Amino acid sequence: MTDQQRPQWPADVMEKAAAIRLLALDVDGIMTDGKLFFSASGDELKGFNILDGLGIKQVMAAGIDVAVITGRRSPLTERRMNDLGIPHLMQGREDKKVALVELAGQLGLSPQQIAYMGDDLPDLPAIRYAGLGITVPNGYWFVRQHADVCTVAAGGSGAVREACELLLSACGQLEASLQPYLEQN
Repeated sequence: MTDQQRPQWPADVMEKAAAIRLLALDVDGIMTDGKLFFSASGDELKGFNILDGLGIKQVMAAGIDVAVITGRRSPLTERRMNDLGIPHLMQGREDKKVALVELAGQLGLSPQQIAYMGDDLPDLPAIRYAGLGITVPNGYWFVRQHADVCTVAAGGSGAVREACELLLSACGQLEASLQPYLEQN
């Protein structure tokens, strides 16, 4: 991979990203493509991107905490977050900023130490509260206007991985997170 293929972020975004100690994520539209599928028996189905999962594990290994704040309650979301080892799952939280402020208080973090990634209007107050607001190109236009950065990848298509790599790059941990994969036989 050449340096031209690596994502490049503006200096002000990198400066904000370097201070981040918590990455908080919405689910539908960020960790998924935002579509909800229901079986004939009423079971909910969601598709999570495996690229995002590894990125989440990489940022947690680098010492950045991860939380998920979602307005919906879903056993599928709970299962996926448990599989990833995400310690903070807040479901059924319509006011995501209030949830984020509560979590920041519990963890002793300032807004400047938090990145929040969301795609729709219920996410906007949390995006504006966080030191680094991240959204996706398939998110609502008004949210894109107010976020600090918009990923290239769409929600559910590796956008979380892209945000994770931004944080890893900003704290000087990206190369270290990739190195073990070069050393495997």
